Amino acid sequence: MPNISDKDQIARVVIFGEEYSVRSSDDAEYVMNIADYVDKKMREIAAKNKSMSPNKIAILTALNLAGELFDLKRKSGDDLSEVDTRAKNILEMLDKKLSLNKNG
Repeated sequence: MPNISDKDQIARVVIFGEEYSVRSSDDAEYVMNIADYVDKKMREIAAKNKSMSPNKIAILTALNLAGELFDLKRKSGDDLSEVDTRAKNILEMLDKKLSLNKNG
């Protein structure tokens, strides 16, 4: 679990019609840009699969984003631990969304 510090900021973002408060050490604009990207990817998948549940759309989006990350790692050959950490944070956010949908 990430450490919460006084330097963390809270950004309010909307992903696939749901509002989230995201705490991050990154600036709010950066977090909003990531959220916009995830939202765009989810909407692209939803447009191609009109009867698919939001949970499945979230899973496919997570797989696609992980695929993009793996491609970047393979192409760069560099240690992208920071990118990996941020991707994991995105996946955690999607997992939380999925568990909220299942329980609510």
